[in-house]
Amino acid sequence: MKFGRPPEGADDDRRLVARARSGDKTAFDLLVLKYQHRVVKLAQRYVRDPQEALDVAQEAFLRAYRAIGGFRGESAFYSWLYRITINTAHNHLAARRVRREETPPAEGEEGAGTSLEDRVQDLNTPEAMLLSDEIRRTIERAVEELPDDLRTAIVLREVEGLSYEDIARVMDCPVGTVRSRIFRAREAINARIEPLLG
Repeated sequence: MKFGRPPEGADDDRRLVARARSGDKTAFDLLVLKYQHRVVKLAQRYVRDPQEALDVAQEAFLRAYRAIGGFRGESAFYSWLYRITINTAHNHLAARRVRREETPPAEGEEGAGTSLEDRVQDLNTPEAMLLSDEIRRTIERAVEELPDDLRTAIVLREVEGLSYEDIARVMDCPVGTVRSRIFRAREAINARIEPLLG
């Protein structure tokens, strides 16, 4: 599948899904064009590397294409697609962990790039910029270290801008659970950045 801009005047999701379910590949391509950027962005929140995020997005779309016949339309198409993307990203990360465990790091490789000096490329940057950069990195690390359910909820809310109701559909849980997960995620992130703010 090729990534590009969606054509103007594309059909709405329900019609495109109905056409895709009946075997119309062009209809599914239109769905890919419509959601590709959001899916890649979502994947990148999990795998970080842009090329790996593209791979995860491609795999997510392939899985969605294979499963489109089973999509019953009980939730919005993008909610269903996001759930597939998140599961694909989790599988990718699990496979990457297994590969790392099987391949020990080269001597001196572990812990490389973790000191502040390694992270700051321009030592003449004003202090405020250093603090801002450190806060951003701390938040990214805090999000990456959250349990999967909390990380998914906070990414869908803060990065993707989904409503609590849409997140509940994506995560297949009650809205109250979504609110609780987002609250706990924010607490964990705040605990990490408070020391930086003095």
